[in-house]
Amino acid sequence: VVRPAVRTMAVPVRISDAATVRLLRPGDRVDVFAVADPAAGGRTRVIARGARVRNVPQPVGADPGASAHIGSTTNTDEGRSALAGGPSGGEDALVTLAVPPSTAARLAGASASARLAVTPW
Repeated sequence: VVRPAVRTMAVPVRISDAATVRLLRPGDRVDVFAVADPAAGGRTRVIARGARVRNVPQPVGADPGASAHIGSTTNTDEGRSALAGGPSGGEDALVTLAVPPSTAARLAGASASARLAVTPW
């Protein structure tokens, strides 16, 4: 049985744990979770399953010839780094995921009201 190709979109997603993002490489698969504030009665829910990592940006000023591993973070006058202080003051990281359009909409909605986390496969 031949399945039709699934159309995907490249979606930048800010993940609340930069250390986890440092483990990712293009081609990896991840599940994405929205973690709402438990003090406000929030809960954790799965937003995407098996999303493919397309890109893990390097911090601003990183050597482009270096490994794809993300190093320490810095904010510079040129702009925010791919890893920067998040809303809670901790590090977060930007990663680009390939997901179907319906999942992209869920990711955008969830990121507006919750912190996002990933679990590598």
